[in-house]
Amino acid sequence: MTDTADQAVERLRTALREAGIVLPSLRVDPVTEVYGGRNTLVDLGSCNLDVASRLAAVIAERAGV
Repeated sequence: MTDTADQAVERLRTALREAGIVLPSLRVDPVTEVYGGRNTLVDLGSCNLDVASRLAAVIAERAGV
């Protein structure tokens, strides 16, 4: 399955929300979007220390660390 950039961002937003994490600045990078395809980047944006810590914990738990 090949997601469009918008679909990939929405899938990521949904997965993060289900893990209790919200990245308010999550979006498709507008500069790379013009090139389209697999070269498009996802801008995760900024987050506070609490969100960064929760995100790290979820990743570590999933990785079995």
